[in-house]
Amino acid sequence: MSEKEKEIQRHMEVLGLTREQAEQLWEEDNSDFVSEEMAEMERKAKQNRRYEQADKPRAKANREKKLDSEKVEIIKILKKALTDKGFNAIIVNEQREISFNDFSITLTKHRPKK
Repeated sequence: MSEKEKEIQRHMEVLGLTREQAEQLWEEDNSDFVSEEMAEMERKAKQNRRYEQADKPRAKANREKKLDSEKVEIIKILKKALTDKGFNAIIVNEQREISFNDFSITLTKHRPKK
């Protein structure tokens, strides 16, 4: 017995349908009928733009980073204090990091809470 016949028999038993009704139900369930609404949705989907990655990557804009005078001043104070205590302090990034001997200090400015 084919899969189709098994399903038709099951419809007849479970739903109490006649053979003709069960066959019609199976045909409706397994047909490739496309309603007007589905056809319209397919047309709209085809018209949508496709967003894909471009062949060439976008050129990045060269922005100047704003100097935070507070952070620069804090790093200078740390360097002076460390050199006064005999450490070999080197400013790695004037706004962010200072290193000395086998250590480094990274300065982070937190945003104010909203």
